[in-house]
Order: sequence, then C-alpha cells, then structure tokens
Amino acid sequence: MHMTFKGWAAIVVTIAAAGAAHAGGFSRGTANTDILYEDGRVVLQGGSTYVTPSRAYETVSGHSVSDGSMTGSYWVPGLAVKIGINDASSCALTYTEPYGASLETGAQTQRAQLLAGRDGSIASHLRSDEYGATCALKLPAGPGNLVLIGGVFLQSIDYKDQSLLGTLHLGDDEAYGYRLGAAYEIPDYALRAQILYRSAVDHEGDGTFTASPLAAARYGVPAGYTAFAHGGGTLPQSLEISLRSGIAEDWLAFGSVKWTDWSVLPSLDYVVTGFGPQHRDFNFRDGWTIQGGLAHSFTEKLAGLVSLTWDRGVSTGADVLTDTWTLGAGAQLKTDIGNFQIGAGLSYMTAGMQGIARGATLDATVGGDWGLGVTTSYSIKF
Repeated sequence: MHMTFKGWAAIVVTIAAAGAAHAGGFSRGTANTDILYEDGRVVLQGGSTYVTPSRAYETVSGHSVSDGSMTGSYWVPGLAVKIGINDASSCALTYTEPYGASLETGAQTQRAQLLAGRDGSIASHLRSDEYGATCALKLPAGPGNLVLIGGVFLQSIDYKDQSLLGTLHLGDDEAYGYRLGAAYEIPDYALRAQILYRSAVDHEGDGTFTASPLAAARYGVPAGYTAFAHGGGTLPQSLEISLRSGIAEDWLAFGSVKWTDWSVLPSLDYVVTGFGPQHRDFNFRDGWTIQGGLAHSFTEKLAGLVSLTWDRGVSTGADVLTDTWTLGAGAQLKTDIGNFQIGAGLSYMTAGMQGIARGATLDATVGGDWGLGVTTSYSIKF
C-alpha cells in the first residue's frame, strides 16, 4: 500500500472546499474538524479557496437584459491546528468564513426595478468569521474506536445592503454556537462513519441606514441622512452524515449527506429610526448537499481524487439560488517539509426564475450558468 489512509483526510477536505463554496443559501466555508483524525501530536493546516461564480439574469420584467454577471468572486480562508493531549484525546482550533454573499445588479436591471416602482436590493454583501475549538475523545470499541466530538465557536457577521432607497449596514461581533458529533472508525480499513451537528446562531446587530436621494424625496429627509438601525436573524443549524472506507489496496471511497436548515431565515427584519420596521425577504427552503467520490494513491508521495456534488437550491421563487452540480478533482503531494494539496471544482448552476409574488424584487429568469472554484492548502505534522 503506497500511502497510509490516515493521510487522506486533508486532501478530501481540500477538494470538498471547492464544492462547498458553491453550496446553497449563504454557505461558504466549513471548519476543518477532520484534522482531529490526523496522526501527529501537533498538526497545522492552512489554505484558501478562490471561487468565481457567474450568475446573470437573462430576462427582467419580461425583457432581455445583458448586464453580465451579478455575482462577485471571493476567497474563503481556512486554518486549523490540532493538539494531541494524549493517545485518546485531542483538540483543534479552527478558523473559516462560514457564510458570505456578494451580489450587484447591473444598470438595465436597476432601471427596470425603478420603472416597476420596486425599491428592493440592488447590491448585497455579507461576510462572516468563525473561530472554533473542538475536541475529540477516542474510546476502544470492538475492532475500532468510538469517537465523541464536541466544541464551541464564536461567529461574527457584517452585512451591507444597498437599495434604491439607501444603504443598510449591520454588524454583530459576538454570537456563539456549538458542535456535537460522534464517529466510529476502524483505522486498519480506513473506515470512518461520522455524524456531526452544528447549531444555529442567533444574530442581533446595530448599524446605520444612509438615505438615497429617492428616500430623501419620499420621506422628506436630507439626501445622505444617516439613521440608527437595528435588526437580526438566525443563521441555520446543520447536520452532516459522512462515510469513507478503503475499498481496495490504495483506493478510498467517500460520501456525505448534509442538511442545512435554511428555512429558519424567511427574512431579515430590522428597524430604522424615523423609517420604522423594514424587512428583506429570502423565503429559503432547507438545503441538501450530497457528495460522493473516489481517491487513489499512485505512489507513496502522490495521491489524487475525483468527486461529484449535488446541492439542492434553497430558492422558493424569491431569488435564483437554484440546484448546483459540481465536479471536483484534487491531488496531494507529500514532501519532507509537509504535504501540499490542490483541488478544483467546476460547478453548473441550473436555470430558474424568481417572481414578485414570491417575495422577489422583480420578475426575472436565469439560464444555466457556470462557476469555478480552486483551492490549495498546506499541512505539516510535528
């Protein structure tokens, strides 16, 4: 056998990142808790995923538009440090950006929105940060080990939404959640079955609303007037079941099913002083992500894998977050100074439509679109 299956966790996580960055709702990065299974008293891993989706309206209010892509490219960082306490227990410190969004509509779409008398969002940007600490305890059980997993994380968000009426900016620097899970592994067969739960996180944030000239004319306030704003919402809980196993010498099969409770966020509700209660509709349905793949060790130093991921779009007609299919491939190179991983995912976003009757700003359609994710990481053991 060329490469011990213990070293495959990093490459599976790396290529999964390229597909996960196209997941439904606002999902982006996932904390690398798989580092807890790596050999070594101290293990360090760091990397980044670059995603360039291309989503464009084909028609708006029944008319063809050519604004180009309304989705921006972005980076998703990931850092993890495992510290072994003893042979049976270890802890990991992790960082990632779990949620994010970047959307800017073009001039033709904004003109159609104005003519239709709709003053909803024309640009939205969401950023989040997650700092986590997760521990694992291994208990002998039959031919393998029962692994108990638990941890907490701190999550912050920064949200900016620009509409024809002005710009809303809200932030929350301190909200907490937790992880709980369990796994059973038989290292001799590279077998591991795991279930991992990530809690929902409630956010309440303060910020500002800066009025546009249109808002000034409508509400009788000076253009550029800034008012206090307060609002919040819940970012969803999730549950993931994963399985991986050696199936032949130097071959590993892996797969996972993940449920994300996006229906917990029907809207962002906020209050602006002088303007009263406001809301931004999402009307999401729950998300499902299914992934499967094969990995192969070519030599003691080189391994590769391929994967296919389906993500059920969370749209119910208030947006165009449709189903996504991602084909991924990756490789790992072991060297004397550490391991290098690289992966890429090509995503196809299916056609769809949104409607005012379902909470959208405008009636619009999109065709099938493409996105690309490229990810790299480096890991070293002590």
